[in-house]
Amino acid sequence: MGTTVIGLIVIAVVVFYLVFIYNKLVSLRNLFKNGFAQIDVQLQRRHDLIPNLVESAKAYLDHEKSTLTQVMEARNNAVSAQKDAASDPGDGTKIQRLGSAENLLTKALANFYAVAENYPELKANETIQQLMEELSSTENRVAFARQAYNDSVMGYNTFREQFPNNIIAGMFAFKETSQLELESPEARQAPKVAF
Repeated sequence: MGTTVIGLIVIAVVVFYLVFIYNKLVSLRNLFKNGFAQIDVQLQRRHDLIPNLVESAKAYLDHEKSTLTQVMEARNNAVSAQKDAASDPGDGTKIQRLGSAENLLTKALANFYAVAENYPELKANETIQQLMEELSSTENRVAFARQAYNDSVMGYNTFREQFPNNIIAGMFAFKETSQLELESPEARQAPKVAF
């Protein structure tokens, strides 16, 4: 009878431990999905500001239509990738596609800013300045949200890969997910300062 009680206690401890692992995996997965939802809100804000900026700049940059077209095409691709990733933030390929689309949008906006620098009347326009400030603020919010999301993904992936958690994760289809990389290669280079 003593060994039966000890056996039942051991089984109960193992079952409770397995339940703990499962619940922790669910909690971590929900945490990174919430992190993605925060990024989603900021990306939507960014995507909503861009058409206003382009429309405001059209009058000044009539002969720079290709630049404005590139910005809008990159924005539309980013919106599509955002919707796709939002449908399943746990799918690493969708997250990587979103990162690539946002990188292209960032490059198109950088090209727009470079063109805008050559037009003093555009730079002096109050609406353009306000929209550029809003975009800059949104870029910072996206960066903070992305960092929080990536931290959540790292915590989830780390816990998921640890033993014996990896066995439970495999049994219940907790798959690895990817971090969201929005930085362009140019962002990793040191800025050039000239006087």
